[in-house]
Amino acid sequence: MARTRTDARLLRREMPGAVGLLADAADFAAMRRYASFLFDDHAAYLRQVEGVLRARATQGAYTTVALFDPPGFARFCAERGLEPDTPASRCRYVAESAARGPAVPYGGQPMDRLVPQLLDAAARSRSRERAATLLAAAGRCEDCGEHRADAALARAGLLVDRLTEALGPGAQHVVTTVRSAGFPLVAVARSVDPPGPPGPPRLRPPDGEALRLVLAAGIATSGTGGVVARTTGADGRERVRGWRLRDGWLAPLTEKEVYAAYCTNARTGAPLPPEPDVTYSAGTPLPRPEKGCHR
Repeated sequence: MARTRTDARLLRREMPGAVGLLADAADFAAMRRYASFLFDDHAAYLRQVEGVLRARATQGAYTTVALFDPPGFARFCAERGLEPDTPASRCRYVAESAARGPAVPYGGQPMDRLVPQLLDAAARSRSRERAATLLAAAGRCEDCGEHRADAALARAGLLVDRLTEALGPGAQHVVTTVRSAGFPLVAVARSVDPPGPPGPPRLRPPDGEALRLVLAAGIATSGTGGVVARTTGADGRERVRGWRLRDGWLAPLTEKEVYAAYCTNARTGAPLPPEPDVTYSAGTPLPRPEKGCHR
């Protein structure tokens, strides 16, 4: 019997798990319409979920956390002919949502860090979907007759390559924000060390593709936005640079513009103190292609 219990514990460690999280109080309230959903306090619910995640981590189990979206859950049940007011239907929805993404791996982070990570992942996923939709509807360029999506993707790919070269060595954290057709699009890219001999880091492939997609949507629709890159050197010091999306290309921001962007409260407009060990620099000029329609 003791061996059986030990084997069961070992087996549980080999089974990945998924947890669906109602991160928003409004979404939590929407789920209370179901009689089988027995929670009645959002703060207590978050504490209980955190306890489950910690218990699984203590057992050595790997868990991903997916955002539980009540409208998406209702559509999921309607499409599959499931009764929504059952724990089994909720479990099935969470399992499929975690497999499709977005989801965040649980690594012991507290709930006040996990929730923003999950919301950010969801926002980036929506940005990729919206960017793809905008590109599909972009049509042809009146000047050259080429499909705007094809031209924009090609130019965005070149732009990402030249941006990566300009960033140089060091760990990179690149944030792209574009407002296109009235929608905010966001992509976040981080670098990884290249295999083989030491060399300049490269953007992680999924991140680099998301960056390319969002920039392409901005280029194809004449959207506005920009890129901010934070480079961490081997000595731990950080350098922040920025670029503005203009006429289908990234134009460098001045040192003053980068400083103002980082040292101003976006909500109130009040000045913020500069971060220690951070240098605010002008963006590096990125050579434009000599030919080709930017749209």
